[in-house]
Amino acid sequence: MKHLILGGARSGKSAFAESQALHQLEQKQLRQQALNCWYVATATVGDDHEMLQRIEHHKNTRDDRWQLIEEPLQLATVIQRYNSTNDCLLIDCLTLWLTNALLADEWPIVKREFLHALSESQAQLYFVSNEVGSGVVPLGELSRQFVDESGWLHQTLAEQCDRVTLVIAGLPMKLKA
Repeated sequence: MKHLILGGARSGKSAFAESQALHQLEQKQLRQQALNCWYVATATVGDDHEMLQRIEHHKNTRDDRWQLIEEPLQLATVIQRYNSTNDCLLIDCLTLWLTNALLADEWPIVKREFLHALSESQAQLYFVSNEVGSGVVPLGELSRQFVDESGWLHQTLAEQCDRVTLVIAGLPMKLKA
């Protein structure tokens, strides 16, 4: 099962993704089956104090059923490593990952590897991403490239995912069930 969860900043998309994944964990436990829950964080801190606060907030709200993997660029490697039906990966967030790949000038390769790993994966996958294409066309080449690549990535994932949900003001709207 692959689920794409989109929304704006502070829309509730991460909390929704976590609740969906933990629901799957509880369902597996009722059937006396194991499910390993991996929270894959793509953010990097650098010297950004505000980003550090955001990361700490996310860490503090998650319970101990989550195991943390911090991977800002090589999501394909993570998906390939945790590829069993007993693995659940919540990847938060794809737009930060896209930014990291664009700034490293590795986007075409990273994207190709990611989509290949996705097509081969047996794990339950939850992808959290910011929907940024509803605003004005941004100034600057890199900003426009980011918006374009984000939109194309979301379209590709929406085709491959079993479910797509848009979260606004904490309210999930099913786009694909």
